[in-house]
Amino acid sequence: MKNLIKNFLVFFIVFLAVAAIFSYFGESVEKPERAGTEELINYINNEEVESIVVEGSKLSIILKDGSKKIVKKEVGESFSELLSNFNVAPEKIVAINIEVKEGEGLNFWMVSILPFLIPFLLIGVFIYFMMRSVQGANSKAMMFGQSQVKQYGKDNKEKVTFKNVAGVKEAKEDLKEVVEFLKHPKKFLELGARIPRGALLLGSPGTGKTLLARAVAGEADVPFFHISGSEFVEMFVGVGASRVRDLFKQAKKSAPCIIFIDEIDAVGRRRGAGLGGSHDEREQTLNQILVEMDGFEPNVNVIVLAATNRPDVLDPALLRPGRFDRQIVLDEPDIADREGILKVHAKKKPLAKEVSLRRVAERTPGFSGADLANLLNEAAILAARRNKKIIEMDELLESIERVMLGPERKSRVLTEKEKKITAYHEAGHAIVAHFLPNTDPVHKISIIARGRAGGYTLKLPITDKHMQTKMEFTEEIAVLLAGYVTEKEIFGDITTGATSDLRRATKLARRLVTDFGMSENLGPRTYGEKEEMIFLGREIHEQRDYSEKVAEQIDKEITLFIEHAVHTAKGIVNKERDVMEKVVKVLLKKETLEKEGFEKIVGKKPKEDKG
Repeated sequence: MKNLIKNFLVFFIVFLAVAAIFSYFGESVEKPERAGTEELINYINNEEVESIVVEGSKLSIILKDGSKKIVKKEVGESFSELLSNFNVAPEKIVAINIEVKEGEGLNFWMVSILPFLIPFLLIGVFIYFMMRSVQGANSKAMMFGQSQVKQYGKDNKEKVTFKNVAGVKEAKEDLKEVVEFLKHPKKFLELGARIPRGALLLGSPGTGKTLLARAVAGEADVPFFHISGSEFVEMFVGVGASRVRDLFKQAKKSAPCIIFIDEIDAVGRRRGAGLGGSHDEREQTLNQILVEMDGFEPNVNVIVLAATNRPDVLDPALLRPGRFDRQIVLDEPDIADREGILKVHAKKKPLAKEVSLRRVAERTPGFSGADLANLLNEAAILAARRNKKIIEMDELLESIERVMLGPERKSRVLTEKEKKITAYHEAGHAIVAHFLPNTDPVHKISIIARGRAGGYTLKLPITDKHMQTKMEFTEEIAVLLAGYVTEKEIFGDITTGATSDLRRATKLARRLVTDFGMSENLGPRTYGEKEEMIFLGREIHEQRDYSEKVAEQIDKEITLFIEHAVHTAKGIVNKERDVMEKVVKVLLKKETLEKEGFEKIVGKKPKEDKG
């Protein structure tokens, strides 16, 4: 588009220039009446001629009456010879003002030749620009197979080190070896140690895989080549492999350095699982990556880091020793790590003195590093919208709910009946969660719509959990179904508000039976194996390793878990009916109820059942 505009402007300027030239010379060219040679001789003999301008073969005549005539003479014949041939008396000629001009001047060429020359010039200019465009297209075609890698050099101003990465202590310890290899390779080579080809960073989205890779390059003070796995794959077969070759060629020139391939599962999926043949572009790209990693000379100090959150779909050839020698797992941050991450992201944000990042960390279990960064950004946006100069605790706590559930939808106006049903529904969740000993404490209840939820009950664990018991799962199902049970017990009817709860409860019950082996009747085994087929990026097949009879038993066991949870929730709702009425009354009045106010009504939560 830019080239088209540029060419148009060039042609427009040329057109204006040509128009100006023709306008200039057109004004100077007059069109007098033509006359013959005999007529000129008669004018001279009759003494009617004032002046004659001789310009080549053209004679411009001005008569005494002011009229102008043009006479053409033979080329090569002088004006004096012409007069002599017609026996014009010399005294007749003396009275005339005769001026001789050079007939081959610029004006002659401009007027005579330029009208024929201009079209050829314009055609030539057009062909020139067309040739340049073709050459540009050819050069782009030649660059098509080059990798679009982003390189961060040693002098990068935004240098990242391990100090900028909070948490992931074990991962940083594992990567310190890589830094040592890059800084002091001779120390290892002298002992016969082989420099690792690559390291695979595994972790959920947002756990800091890319940031950690940049920190390794920053610590080692080496160039960092960053490219996404999807940038290799094109619709033309061979382009991805060509880009892989170009990437490794650039890296070898800059050694020691780090190549970081983000989302490597885009090209590193198990070969033969797709619907295409062996000529599939993605498989060709993967083959080239494998060859390049094998082709590293022992003294080439280039390390490949890759990141993925789907290690289960990677080709085994990528994971064998000699390629990705190390697999480094980045877990979700615990409470101490979350506090450290919050401190890192809060450095450039003005926080009020009463802000406690520890309290924020306690209320954000399961948050990744990206979630925590987003939380602080949302808090800053809220503070700016409220015309504050500093970020206070209110903005931080509200931002937690914005990240988890979405913004408040105050425009969604509920009728009094809907508001009452929502209050009982959420109060049911909170009461059952409070009086069951193995569930997380209730931190907040709200009947204000957020995101897609009409209301919500916020439960948060006291400490980070890495394992859960069967009792905790069954009580969690009871909490999920508490809203449904409360609606039925109070109003004698149910609404669509419990749809999400029912779906989550059913899914959890199915996992207890098929994944966790927690069914008493079916025993400790799993049921079903999911196979990923690469078709439109979706998992479309589940292999059943059980009979129809067992499938029927699985359905019965799921129903048993659900019925037991309903029975548990119903017992608590009926037993604590008076307490629930008090909670509903406060919710209808204030719309939200924090942990402190909730516990004033219902008392302290029973201790966890250790048995």
